[in-house]
Amino acid sequence: MAIEKMKLVRASGAMEQLDNYLALAAGSMAYHPEPAMEYLSASLGYSPVSGENNVEPLIESVREVARLGELKLVRVEGDLAFQQLDDETMQEYLTGLKNHIEEESVERRALMEQKQQCEDYIDKLSHFTELDVHIDDLINCEFLVARFGSIPKDCYPKLSAYENNPYLLFTPCSSDELHYWGVYCAPREKIDDIDAIFASLYFEQLSINNAWGTAEEIIASIRENVSILQRQIEEMDRELSKFAEENSERLNQLYSRLCLISESDEMRGFAARHNNEFYCVGWIPARQAEHFRQCASGLEGVSLDISSPNKTDKHEPPTKLKNFFLFRPFEYYVEMYGLPDYGSLDITAFVAITYTVIFGMMFGDVGQGFVLMLAGFLMWKLKKMALGKILIPCGVSSMCFGLVFGSCFGYEHLLDPLYHAVGLKEKPLEVMESINTVLLFAIAIGVGLVTVSMVLNVVSCLRAGKFGEALFSNNGVAGILLYLTLVNLAVAFMNGPRVIPNAVCIPVIIVCLVILFLKEVLIALVDREPERMPESITDFLLQNVFELLEYILSYFSNTVSFLRVGAFVLVHAGMMMVVFSLAGENENIAVILLGNVLVIALEGLLTGIQALRLEFYEMFSRCFEGSGKPFLTIAARTQRGVNQ
Repeated sequence: MAIEKMKLVRASGAMEQLDNYLALAAGSMAYHPEPAMEYLSASLGYSPVSGENNVEPLIESVREVARLGELKLVRVEGDLAFQQLDDETMQEYLTGLKNHIEEESVERRALMEQKQQCEDYIDKLSHFTELDVHIDDLINCEFLVARFGSIPKDCYPKLSAYENNPYLLFTPCSSDELHYWGVYCAPREKIDDIDAIFASLYFEQLSINNAWGTAEEIIASIRENVSILQRQIEEMDRELSKFAEENSERLNQLYSRLCLISESDEMRGFAARHNNEFYCVGWIPARQAEHFRQCASGLEGVSLDISSPNKTDKHEPPTKLKNFFLFRPFEYYVEMYGLPDYGSLDITAFVAITYTVIFGMMFGDVGQGFVLMLAGFLMWKLKKMALGKILIPCGVSSMCFGLVFGSCFGYEHLLDPLYHAVGLKEKPLEVMESINTVLLFAIAIGVGLVTVSMVLNVVSCLRAGKFGEALFSNNGVAGILLYLTLVNLAVAFMNGPRVIPNAVCIPVIIVCLVILFLKEVLIALVDREPERMPESITDFLLQNVFELLEYILSYFSNTVSFLRVGAFVLVHAGMMMVVFSLAGENENIAVILLGNVLVIALEGLLTGIQALRLEFYEMFSRCFEGSGKPFLTIAARTQRGVNQ
């Protein structure tokens, strides 16, 4: 639950060392470049450094070679110093690789086509295995012509119209779903007329050339050819694999160097120059600053100034989140909303815990939770989907709440032996018999999470030095007191426990309302922000009356929104009751299986969306602004298309 500490790196030196320094910065993979001109006064005479990316065509050539050779390109570490490459030599090397792979690929495709043709021929010829004659005897008849092929089943009955034609004879050998396969014969002088008749019936002829023996003997011979072709293809695959393995390391080294040069060229646009001097500015994580200084010490004439961020500086450091590995997947949700400002509070851990618990409660089922966990694992392992890593803890949470609710794939009493084994008479909670308990517990969760969100906002404001915001805002100390006092009155009104007497609640509410009404003035005075002072008393009074009403309504609506947590608990139990009702008394396993699949897919999606909505609208809006700028290396900028 932290944000990486940053150091500002200012570098200057002779222009001859600019490329070396940029290669060092790009190769560190931990350098966030900033436009140097923004850190310099216009009176100093500096101007932007121009640069062109001349190696992009070479990088595209490398990628094409890798694609043809089915090679996976990987960035590898190497010498970080910039070295000018001979583009012509590299292009010759890549062209040689490409030509060799293309030649092998063309030959392999030709073999694959031959193999496919043979297999197709076998498939068609297999329809004539019942024909116990030598096919070559039929083909080579002196006075008769034989045609092998297929006729559509809906056309076959039409042959009866030609039953009086003594020269038309079709012998079926086999059939499939759509065709009859067979052979017809006719005298050579009549074959054209007979061919015309069969053509009108959509007869598809099978060309049989150089065939000797029966259909089974021909098929056996072709299968031998297929085996030979397969061995040739496998041998070629081994050669291609060996060739790829021999060149993979060198290709990856070339790719890494070209990427490094490309990134260095891109970074030139961030640098500034004056006469023969360059000036560069960037951010680097504090824990890597000393290592970066040591690497730069080898660049003669380059001086570094590494300093901590200055709160009075107008330039905000970039934000790089640093979280425990269990919480790290939930950075995906935080970044969807926006990054926290540098120096403020990272709420990733809060999101991870609350989202996991809320999701598990809304989708409490041991069996279905296990399926979700497994699905998340496969999504991450096979597709590297960020959402998959989030589903894993959510599935575990669903299993835990499933133990509380006693549900496993919708079976409400399947886990009873487990409860008896641990000394319980029955499962801890029967959902459909405890509707009020579930809904009240959901509201209690809402009160707790809204309060914690406001406390986090107070902590964040204090860390940022905004003491007025922390004390007097609607999400500050005054807002917390007002909210909890109103909750206390609401609980007492519903015959619940009265924690604070009315004699105390009323004065607290009045004082808090007055503070919130005057909050802009109070914050402006405490935080010394004169621009927040009202310009018109009339506008100030009208505006704050409506804002005060909005604050109270937001407290109410944010809290009531958590009823959806309890509602989804009931909906889940109700949907599974419907599934078992449709399955009948005999519990049709197919219906139960299909019902579980539908519930997991549909309710899992809705639960995920609703839990995220609670995070964004009921909690994030009270403690998180998301206006920070992301920490981006030049490689990340290139991938995301971020302009400088």
